[in-house]
Amino acid sequence: MKIYADNAATTKMSRDAIDAMIPYMEEIYGNPSSLYEIGQIAKESLENARARVAKVLNCEPREIYFTSGGSEADNQAIISAAKIGERKGKKHIISTKFEHHAVLHTLNKLEKEGFEITLLDVHSNGVVTAKQVEDAIREDTALVTIMYANNEIGTVQPIEEIGKVCREKNVFFHTDAVQAIGHVPVDVQKDNIDMLSLSAHKFHGPKGVGVLYAKKNIFLSNIIEGGAQERGKRAGTENLPGIMGMTVALEKAVANLDNYTVKLLPLRDKLIAGLDKISYSELNGDRDARVPGTVNFCFEGIEGESLLLLLDDKGISASSGSACTSGSLDPSHVLLAIGRPHEVAHGSLRLSLGEDTTEEEIDYIIKSVSEVVDYLRNMSPFWRDLVNGKRPHVFAE
Repeated sequence: MKIYADNAATTKMSRDAIDAMIPYMEEIYGNPSSLYEIGQIAKESLENARARVAKVLNCEPREIYFTSGGSEADNQAIISAAKIGERKGKKHIISTKFEHHAVLHTLNKLEKEGFEITLLDVHSNGVVTAKQVEDAIREDTALVTIMYANNEIGTVQPIEEIGKVCREKNVFFHTDAVQAIGHVPVDVQKDNIDMLSLSAHKFHGPKGVGVLYAKKNIFLSNIIEGGAQERGKRAGTENLPGIMGMTVALEKAVANLDNYTVKLLPLRDKLIAGLDKISYSELNGDRDARVPGTVNFCFEGIEGESLLLLLDDKGISASSGSACTSGSLDPSHVLLAIGRPHEVAHGSLRLSLGEDTTEEEIDYIIKSVSEVVDYLRNMSPFWRDLVNGKRPHVFAE
């Protein structure tokens, strides 16, 4: 049996998205910046896609900028807000300790340029509160940037409440919604969002294309210089095939959200219940405030990389956290942020389900993970020390 359980890393492109792209590679291949007919047809398609994306997010088409993905959108949003703040003498930015590295590394760069960064602590359930944000905002705060849903543990943040606090305090609010779009309802007006990032390959669209939503009163700073594309704010010929595939995938994901949730919630909860039965294991993050398809567990006495390789031998594709840091030997910064010790954080497993996941696959995953954990523990000197009482257990049996 072959099971793909790493949809948080990337999703399989949908047939609808592929079909939407083909005409823009074979027939409507003109450059949207060109004045002749085939270029202008491409331009009309580009603006049509912009309007459709705007409708899904509940904003104006002129507030949509097409990018290469979520990381670029995160960079441009944060740098733009920082520069606006700097011109007003505001050089303080608030975020959290468990953001995606596209956010954290951008903040590190700004810190070297003289900005003061406040990274909020994350509660053990993987959630930050609006009260934490409110207490951290100062007169010189330029931006609050907090992810909508965490990419490793799947917990969903109280974005509407956080956005409301930022509106009341007149502070820009950006959210990395890469793991949220297509998985939970998102409305930039209702959620009080000023800027939002998304990436197509997380909801069955193509890789290499994404969106930055920026409220019309926000003056964006360019991070890619060149031509006048995207109203002069993102140089480079637009990836029209990718944009059309993303648009269709986005519309389909949002239209199918209720059915997606109804199907995945029981499977997710069955998976959690099954893995809970493994001794000395714990779910990472809140049981309810999470996206429908993501489950992340820590197991004492094992190492995550070995777990992944043995699961792969059994036909299961999974991860130990963000695909962007899969080559790192350090434990997940997300798990450390919610209070997991280093030795436990190393033994993590993320399973992210999709529309094609079946109950039979969930049963097989539970059985396989249990077998692999037992196998690894039986050959681990660290586990023997735990069993013999030479080391204290972190989790209850």
